[in-house]
Amino acid sequence: MSLEQTACEDLKAFERRLTEVIQSIQPSTIRWRVLLAFISICTAIAAWQWLVDPETMQVSFLYSLYNHLFFTIASLLLVILFVCGIHKRVVAPSIVASRARQVLTDFNMSCDDTGKLILKPRPSS
Repeated sequence: MSLEQTACEDLKAFERRLTEVIQSIQPSTIRWRVLLAFISICTAIAAWQWLVDPETMQVSFLYSLYNHLFFTIASLLLVILFVCGIHKRVVAPSIVASRARQVLTDFNMSCDDTGKLILKPRPSS
């Protein structure tokens, strides 16, 4: 086997592994996106109910939150999810792809969002 054939096989193996890693992240990413969307919608609906309640302006803030437990719980869950890093989990495949692109620029290559390699033309010397 020549050196070029070996290099080509190595590139194909790297590409397969990169696409495999990105595809394995996708199911958990979808679940995190669904969870974030659900909690965000619940928080928005509860916030609307909290804001249109005429009693909200007449009572103290803490008592108002106590009266609207759905809003309080949904808001707390949303804050907890962001503190735990859900914002990174919903974009995990693009983070992996962007870091791979950074490394591949040293080798005059890039990759798309699915992990397929993009070979750039050699610079003329």
